[in-house]
Amino acid sequence: MGRQINYEKARDILEELFGKMEVAYVNKSPPTAWGEIGVTIEEIISSKTQAYREVLIGCAIARILDPLIDIRKIYVNQGKDAFNGRTLDEKVVNPFLHEHEVPCSKGPYLSVFRRNVSLHRDTGKGVRDKTGYTAMLAFITILENTHQSSANDLLSSLLYGLIELRDTSTITLSRIQRLSMEQYGALIDSMLTTPSGGLIPVLLAVSAFSAVRDTYLLPWDIRWQGINVADSPSGAGGDITINREGKIVISVEVTERAIDKARVISTFNTKISPHGIDDYLFFFSATEPTDEARSAARAYFAQGHEINFLPVKDWIITVLTSLGTQGRTIFTSNLLSLLESKDTPAAIKVAWNDYVRKLVS
Repeated sequence: MGRQINYEKARDILEELFGKMEVAYVNKSPPTAWGEIGVTIEEIISSKTQAYREVLIGCAIARILDPLIDIRKIYVNQGKDAFNGRTLDEKVVNPFLHEHEVPCSKGPYLSVFRRNVSLHRDTGKGVRDKTGYTAMLAFITILENTHQSSANDLLSSLLYGLIELRDTSTITLSRIQRLSMEQYGALIDSMLTTPSGGLIPVLLAVSAFSAVRDTYLLPWDIRWQGINVADSPSGAGGDITINREGKIVISVEVTERAIDKARVISTFNTKISPHGIDDYLFFFSATEPTDEARSAARAYFAQGHEINFLPVKDWIITVLTSLGTQGRTIFTSNLLSLLESKDTPAAIKVAWNDYVRKLVS
């Protein structure tokens, strides 16, 4: 009895939409349906009954996969248009949320309800959290009255809210004692491919500069600022500024965007020249600088200003190789300290734990 769910496809849907919403959250760009249903989602997420969230994820997936399913019938024996909500939760939803460290229930969500109930108003008489249940029903009503193609956006909005919730929760970072240079290379590769709005390359570079300072006891004052923070108001010459005895030793701009001639000229006029910086470094994690950008840098060299370009991964690997075992331990410790900061998005912390798990498995 009931309609069948393809659990592999269900997992694929969650993976795809959750990944997109992690990027959207970093960019502070909620999905289009958020304006319509954001308040309802906030009520659901603020509910102490975590199982309601899983109910809605399961219902949304069922709606996306099969428009003939009655998403209020969560027990497979409730008719030909019902679905097996418990199995969907056990096989897909609950494990997925645990893997991504989203606060969720420890067992199947149907344990909250009496056996064989359907998701209607009358069922609310038997639950303790009636406010959360009412919000859940409001979401279901919108979901079942929405075209199947638009259900993706509703599920995306729910996942966006869960990512926002995760960002306020405590995530314990996996610790590592030792890594080989090959493992460091794999770790840095993985980190640099994780969407972070440019934050991860900055954290890696700051950790490496700090490791150099701490290993060789250099009198460096290393200052850095968050991504998308304007340099001029903060008085900084770049994303990372190293000072010694009050003077700038080197300024570093860490970028995931393309570096072209216009950017080099703008950087010179707004940062290098005003701050009297003699040594400016562009770290890039993706696209190589254009030939025109390199030509502009050579022209400024003739005026006494060095502007250099380096792939951030290559530089970090060179530094770690040069520092030796002690320096690499300091680097890892520095990086973990930055990752543990409350200002570091939870998505980056979860990704770190995933990297470490893969490295040691």
